[in-house]
Amino acid sequence: MTREFNVLALVKDAERYIFLYDEESSDTLLQQLGQFAADKDLSFTWYDAALLSQKVRRLREEAEAEAREQWSRETTW
Repeated sequence: MTREFNVLALVKDAERYIFLYDEESSDTLLQQLGQFAADKDLSFTWYDAALLSQKVRRLREEAEAEAREQWSRETTW
């Protein structure tokens, strides 16, 4: 089985936020987005965290749907 990685990127002026994660670490990434939003030293906002969190959840839902579809094809006689 191949391990797949997802990449999220956010560019804000001179700052670049790049997140590389797999499906097993998506919950950890969601927590990290909140920590970045709470950090007053970063320009990363709660709005940024919300947008990227939404993207992470959508990608997770798409991966789960794809896995169900694959399972259905493999188990159909």
